[in-house]
Amino acid sequence: MINIRSRLTYQFMALVTAILLLFSVGVYFFSKLYLEKRFFKRLQDRAITTTTLLFDLQATDSTVLKLVNISDKELLIDESISVYDRNTKTIIFSSNNGKMFSYQQLLPLMKSDQITTFTEIGDYKVLGIHLKKGNADNWVIVSAIDKNGTEALDDLRRILLIMILAGILLLGLSGWFFAGRALAPMSGIIKQVNGIFPEYVAKRVEHPNRSDEIGLLVATFNQLLDRIEDALVMQKMFIANVSHELKNPLTKIYSQIDIALMQKRSPEVYEQSLNSLKEDTTTLIQLTNTLLNLANTIVSSESVQKTPIRIDELLWETKGQLQKWHEDYQVQINFLDFPEDEEALILQGNEASLKVVLINLMDNACKFSDDNTVIINFLANESGIKIAFMNKGSIIPASDLPFIFHPFYRSNATAQATKGHGVGLAIVSQVTRLHKGEVAVVSDENGTVFTLWFPKVTE
Repeated sequence: MINIRSRLTYQFMALVTAILLLFSVGVYFFSKLYLEKRFFKRLQDRAITTTTLLFDLQATDSTVLKLVNISDKELLIDESISVYDRNTKTIIFSSNNGKMFSYQQLLPLMKSDQITTFTEIGDYKVLGIHLKKGNADNWVIVSAIDKNGTEALDDLRRILLIMILAGILLLGLSGWFFAGRALAPMSGIIKQVNGIFPEYVAKRVEHPNRSDEIGLLVATFNQLLDRIEDALVMQKMFIANVSHELKNPLTKIYSQIDIALMQKRSPEVYEQSLNSLKEDTTTLIQLTNTLLNLANTIVSSESVQKTPIRIDELLWETKGQLQKWHEDYQVQINFLDFPEDEEALILQGNEASLKVVLINLMDNACKFSDDNTVIINFLANESGIKIAFMNKGSIIPASDLPFIFHPFYRSNATAQATKGHGVGLAIVSQVTRLHKGEVAVVSDENGTVFTLWFPKVTE
């Protein structure tokens, strides 16, 4: 696979080579036009000189040739000058009788309405000038080989080819060098990244220029490292908390079994020990179930099967189930603005997961309330569904609010008051996020309010 440095070099070479070729073709083309124009001008001068001497001054043929040759310091190669009379269809003057092809091949191209005609016949460049004066109707035909122009174009073509090849070589070397310099910071970044291990996850990648593309890439990578570090810290906390939660009941179970086996005891003592073991086992089962619920929520939203759910009906169903478990709990539901359109009450979601969210928030509100009462305010409209759970009880300190949705985190204000594992709110946060919703909490002297918000998502 071609690396970035080679790819940049090849692309740079291809681009500049195309520009060089375009420039060289342009130089060659316009040089060719210039040389042809200059040679055409010399042929035209010879034709005009010949015409002036032959018709205006009435010079003889030999005198014309001598004067024409004297007038041009640089003689044309294989030059031929002829005057063709269209009336008599004969050559009335020729400087080279052996070269009679010029007029014979040029005459078919001549038109009466054109003053000059220029063409190429083999290696010869031929110019015809139409002269009409009175009854006289003549064509002056001048032909010659532009050897100097041809040699100049050949030299120019060789020079351009050599310069292009030299330019490509220079482009390859310079492109490789500058691509290496441009990508040099990447080598340093790779070394820094290879030096980051889980035990040194706090280390970050350094780059001097934070405003260029590599700097933006480094900033994005550092943000990724921040999230990875947070995840690792959460993982360590999770493992430590799970170990702690499992250790206490297992230790109690082992101790009680060990004490019971030390000596024979009465049936009443054994029954008391079994009841205690049952209570500790129930605690383990509850902890295992909450961990399973938490694990089931840490999945992508695509893996959760969703169906249309009427939230108001699910709310009443959850209330009935909670009060069946806890008869002393009081759940008051207020519909602040019940919509006329029942579609506003429907949410695309997973019924079992949403039921866990509602039952956790209801249970927590009643459990930490002074009178085991929760007031639920329900609001649904075209923009979304809002459910607020309010209770009167201990105030959650502001320093604890950012962490209460973390697994196994328990506020000091509530940890000693009731039993729990600190997993319920973590499940609430995960499930709400999977349903594209938000959960917020406010706690002050007026009470504690947990608010769920599910916006209407257009599929």
